[in-house]
Amino acid sequence: MYAIIKTGGKQYLVREGDVIRVEKLNTEEGSVVTFDEVLAINDDESLKVGTPALEGAKVEAKVIKHGKGKKIIVFKYKPKKNYRKKQGHRQPFTQVQISKIIG
Repeated sequence: MYAIIKTGGKQYLVREGDVIRVEKLNTEEGSVVTFDEVLAINDDESLKVGTPALEGAKVEAKVIKHGKGKKIIVFKYKPKKNYRKKQGHRQPFTQVQISKIIG
């Protein structure tokens, strides 16, 4: 059984027990979060697809930790103009474990 959820502007294919990294959520570690925007559910017999989301379907997950990803270097320059700008960025994330798919 799997589900396709949407959170943080991205779509994720999840199964029960999966550990995924999503965009940062404003919840505490150890709490349970519910994803209500479920786009599709496959229960090994049939595929249910929403338009755009399924009503009454949800996915529950437990927040494991918050953190920051690897550093990404942003380097801008213009040739022959002595313009150089170097910036770094670390994207915050929330790591969650899928506990239940309700559909």
